[in-house]
Amino acid sequence: MKLTVLLTTAIAGCLMAHGALAQNTENHEAITAEDVAGLIKKEFSPYAGRNYPTRPLFGDTHLHTAISVDAGTLNRLGQEEALRFARGEEVLSTGGLRAKLARPLDFIVVADHAEMYGLMPQLLAGDPEVLATEKGREWHAKLTSGDFNTIFATAMEIVGSLSGDEPPIKSERAVRNAWQAYTALADRYNDPGVFTAILGFEWTAIGGYNLHRNVLFRGDASSANQTLPFSQFDSKNPEDLWSYMEEFEQRTGSEVLAIPHNGNLSNGRMFTVESFDGKPLTKELAAKRIQYEPLIEVTQIKGDGESHPSLSPNDEFAGYEIWDRSNLNGTEIKTPDMLKYEYAREAL
Repeated sequence: MKLTVLLTTAIAGCLMAHGALAQNTENHEAITAEDVAGLIKKEFSPYAGRNYPTRPLFGDTHLHTAISVDAGTLNRLGQEEALRFARGEEVLSTGGLRAKLARPLDFIVVADHAEMYGLMPQLLAGDPEVLATEKGREWHAKLTSGDFNTIFATAMEIVGSLSGDEPPIKSERAVRNAWQAYTALADRYNDPGVFTAILGFEWTAIGGYNLHRNVLFRGDASSANQTLPFSQFDSKNPEDLWSYMEEFEQRTGSEVLAIPHNGNLSNGRMFTVESFDGKPLTKELAAKRIQYEPLIEVTQIKGDGESHPSLSPNDEFAGYEIWDRSNLNGTEIKTPDMLKYEYAREAL
């Protein structure tokens, strides 16, 4: 019935317009071919000719769970709980509170840290291989002591241990098992067109200067399982991360990208015009970076990284949520000359 009314109204409108044209011809000058052509070409619908996506999608590309050596020291929710929560289901928090999103996310990247990937659940569970190491026995005893101050101090110790050249507890088997369990889980929750579970991990290099990247795989478990998460124990050089990504793409035919975050805490290192070893940046290296890092995470709890008042003096929002006193762990005070190599707008 509504369609009939609309069609009737449209036809009536056309007849009225036709009558007006005829009247105009009779009483005034003749309508020219140019006038008619102009009427025909004039678009009346704002959607006509629009061939680009217009639906915004909401998600998170930087989520850690109990699998990560930092979040896992105090948080007990794992990757499946994270996927269920992102999909709109109700979960029980570590503190025993019910939690549920007002609106389900469209996509999620559970990007747990590559460093000692999957260690925490095994450490807390008393895995024999983990307890066979001195640090494993020590950390297990402290984390299960029931004393909050001891647990928190141990958590900070575990996070601090990532600054070394070798992992305190090393097990490629444990990493592979944890990675493959995660990729299978994400594939199971992935629902094309409804909810996308993107595979990924975080490469956490040079913690004090926060040169961290979230690495996202476009493919599914069958391709992602052909590698393991690349950690700072493999290399602390971002250029080596890009080479790892390049090799993976060439070998598997599957795409991968990295998203750097919090350049504002890098003390001039995130967007420097030099290579990692201090040489002038080459055209080839710049091209490789833009290929594998087409996105930047500009805002999170560690401060905003879009711009800075001294870089954008005419932008009244440039001072929003900035953190510009030092690098991440406060070991180096920031100087003004560092800022232009930290913020996304200046980098672009």
